[in-house]
Amino acid sequence: MDPATLGGIIVAIGALIAMAVMEGANPMSLLLPPPMILVFGGALGAAIASTTLPDSIASLAMIPKAMLYKNVKLGKDVDTLVELAEVARKDGLLALEAKAADIKDPYLKKALQNVADGMDADELRIMMEDEAAASEKSGRSAAKFYGALGGYAPTVGILGTVVSLTHVLENLDDPSSLGHSIASAFVATLWGVLSANLIWLPIGGRISKMTDLASERFTMLTEGVLAVQAGAQPRVLSEKLYAMLPASERPKAGAKGAPVKGAKAPKAAEAAA
Repeated sequence: MDPATLGGIIVAIGALIAMAVMEGANPMSLLLPPPMILVFGGALGAAIASTTLPDSIASLAMIPKAMLYKNVKLGKDVDTLVELAEVARKDGLLALEAKAADIKDPYLKKALQNVADGMDADELRIMMEDEAAASEKSGRSAAKFYGALGGYAPTVGILGTVVSLTHVLENLDDPSSLGHSIASAFVATLWGVLSANLIWLPIGGRISKMTDLASERFTMLTEGVLAVQAGAQPRVLSEKLYAMLPASERPKAGAKGAPVKGAKAPKAAEAAA
């Protein structure tokens, strides 16, 4: 689990509470149910109204995935593809069907089964790219949904403040309650701005980043599977795929699994060649 989003939200809200305490305010005075219900309910309703119900449900279901997201080690995918290339060169493409049974990732598993079944390379590329595009579209839709929530929440908060101030003006005959009423009125604006910038927009950004990372992985897997199908030499494939990874994912020179320029191909691959 990557705690960046959840930890960041906790730190941001903690900073707000610390400021309130240092200013001598009671943080509990900010937890007023009426403005919170208006801000969260109103913003959520507006966001749902801006899209379709299935997309809204799918976007809300992305929250646990965003919070519990675990970074994928692309280096392991490269190692897997290089191993598959060695098997394909030694035993043929039909041997990939048995290897596919041990792979848990559905995207890679399906692609290997199609390779073993003899699917044309162009058709395989189109199928893999279409599947990746569908997954990316879902992530973009969810990120847009939370971006919309972040845009509606402050405005709904202002509406809550206007409604509360209207109620204050209706009770000017009771000066003793004006201070408390006015302070409570601005809590709606506070929650609108707070929820937008400390909850909804960070979650949308998180989902957008997850989608980018998944898209990069799909691209690498597509190129790797097509190279395996074409009979690529394992060492060359390793160098090609590692070149597609960010610097932080590449093994250091001399490390186990690092592609070495000019290195000899594995004996099994040479024998198969």
